[in-house]
Amino acid sequence: MSASFTGTLPFQHQPDRPYIALAPMEGLMDHNLRDILTRVGGIDHCVTEFVRITHQVYPSRVFRRYCPELDNPGELRGKTAAGTPVHVQLLGSDPQLMAENAAKVAELGAPAIDLNFGCPAKTVNSSQGGAVLLQYPDLLNRIATAVRAAVPAHIPVSAKMRLGFKDKTLAITNAEALAAGGIQWLTVHARTKTEGYKPPAYWDQIARIKEQLSIPVLANGEIWTPQQARQCMTESGSDLLMIGRGLVAVPDLGLRIKADHGHLQHDNLSWQQHLQLMYGLVPHLAHLPDKAQTDRLKQWLHYFSMQSIEVRAVFERIKRQRETAAFFKALEQAIVDVAAQPPEEGAFAAYQHKGF
Repeated sequence: MSASFTGTLPFQHQPDRPYIALAPMEGLMDHNLRDILTRVGGIDHCVTEFVRITHQVYPSRVFRRYCPELDNPGELRGKTAAGTPVHVQLLGSDPQLMAENAAKVAELGAPAIDLNFGCPAKTVNSSQGGAVLLQYPDLLNRIATAVRAAVPAHIPVSAKMRLGFKDKTLAITNAEALAAGGIQWLTVHARTKTEGYKPPAYWDQIARIKEQLSIPVLANGEIWTPQQARQCMTESGSDLLMIGRGLVAVPDLGLRIKADHGHLQHDNLSWQQHLQLMYGLVPHLAHLPDKAQTDRLKQWLHYFSMQSIEVRAVFERIKRQRETAAFFKALEQAIVDVAAQPPEEGAFAAYQHKGF
């Protein structure tokens, strides 16, 4: 750990481990969805969609657009309405520009700064950002070192990486380079850029990294159920988890995981209750054209359908609707119809997670 850091890690004094962070998801995990999911509970901190740093120090309005929580009053500054801290993630390859932008967002009240070395998107990698930088450990170190030096000592700086770009040969080297740069913790997505989001995730490789570092390591990748969370913790050796798609598909997954470990009592939300959460997003989409509204809602429904055979049946009924009035009419009728015809016993077990 960097000697200059004088703050407190969020993982200390956590009686309800496992600790669960909500992952950034470009084009999906905006402040509206963060608000809905953190109100459900079980999430200990969030990370914004990445702010791509290219040729300038951005004005404050750019960071506030990605993280409106920076303008929340009083003790909620930098947090969702539920009180969950929101860390701001930066993506870029120029150490000095990354440092100057990090200092700027720290001044705005960000609880922590996260550095993205994990994004696998071609458009990002082609402009020297995200996972492509995992080919250059020295550059990772220079970015981390510059950002850590620029950010006030009480604010943590963290990083997220994959196991590698094309292969895993530099996994430990990259992790050590970032740790030597002074970051306070490292999140590892347990796949390479080439492996994308295809199962499996190689959680055992996180354990190899964790053994070499003195800073906390968060395990990320392919956690959809409490059982998978338990297996991930066993294989990775870490009870610090970051979950993205799993929490979008099952909004109370964090509570389910913590209940599975005996830290709280929780009655699982039904698939109907999950769908009701989606209605909370609707007022925030009213300014969009009909197709844009229904596309965004169908995006979340698709994630729901990954872990619910009932929602899958609903989704099949409404996925071609583009006009909002027709969409909601079809959705409400589909919910009624599917609820009246429960799936055969064992159908969910056969369907769950298949093909995703």
